[in-house]
Amino acid sequence: MELADGGSSFCRSLHRSLRRAADPAITRKTFLAREFLDGTITAHLLGRVEARMQATILLLCFSFTISAAQERPELEIERRIVEYLKEHVKPGERVVVSDLHNNVFKTPEERKVLERMFNTFFKIPLFVAQYKAATNDIPTLADIARQFNLPVEGEAAVLLSIMESDPRVPRFITRDPASGEITAVDIEAVKKDRRFGQVLERTLTGWPGRDVPPFTLELIDGSTLSSSDLGGRSYLLYFWFTGCPPCVRIAPHLAELQRRFGSRDFTVVAVNADRLLELDVTDDQRSAYAKKAGFTFPVAHMNRRIQEDFGAIGVYPTLFLIDAAGVIRKHYVNYQPLEVLSRDVEDILR
Repeated sequence: MELADGGSSFCRSLHRSLRRAADPAITRKTFLAREFLDGTITAHLLGRVEARMQATILLLCFSFTISAAQERPELEIERRIVEYLKEHVKPGERVVVSDLHNNVFKTPEERKVLERMFNTFFKIPLFVAQYKAATNDIPTLADIARQFNLPVEGEAAVLLSIMESDPRVPRFITRDPASGEITAVDIEAVKKDRRFGQVLERTLTGWPGRDVPPFTLELIDGSTLSSSDLGGRSYLLYFWFTGCPPCVRIAPHLAELQRRFGSRDFTVVAVNADRLLELDVTDDQRSAYAKKAGFTFPVAHMNRRIQEDFGAIGVYPTLFLIDAAGVIRKHYVNYQPLEVLSRDVEDILR
């Protein structure tokens, strides 16, 4: 995993700071090995600080990778488009994408970025409603920006403003006039909408007790894995994308589950959404990330079919615990503590 200039020194500084902050006795017991691979740091930790410090290092170091990847020509184009929209979007006035396409942003590069931004447009209502239903919380502008890879400052707020003025989108959010943050979400308004309601209902349908939908996945090493290959085994399907903060927090827990239960006909299967979300993360970076997170289980690419069959997944991480008979026993959305996951896995293995 390559870092931007200064990224390697940042990670080394972070590592030194963590060592200084830790009690010397704890440091001697818990820091077993340190590796520098391609300019990045991996810390293998045991004891009281393992999960927290490992997740912190993984998130902060990977943030430098994402920042480096985003310093690309497309980012400058995206900045120009966002600034134009900030200046020209009027409250209550619909933005016609074809007008922008034909009259303002005319180069192939500009049109590619514009198309990607507005492909995101119709995904936001479902994400906001799913997030609220699953967590009983409201996503922030930063949450939306991370979810849809919106790197320009103010981009998420601009898209929300455009969404609010579009007659094809139900009026389902209330926003703070000063900050632009969402302050209320009306899930029922989304459920009643012809465009979004059916998809949202599928997402919110109770999963425990249902047979797992059949699937076939491409692994990041080029091989394939199907639900039939997992017959007779219990497994945890983990839907995630690289660098998502709650995914980073839960990653050490999944590695621990594999260590504890991998010898008992159980495995984690990580299904990565980077490609579907159009993130600038390569297979090599995904592999390095998985290695540093301690993943020793299959890592696959999400495809459109499995995303839809499991309820149009739009909130990450989402997890499904499946027993040896192929029945979904648990459905989790967002970060889960290790003790919850470990208890539930133990229950289905008895």
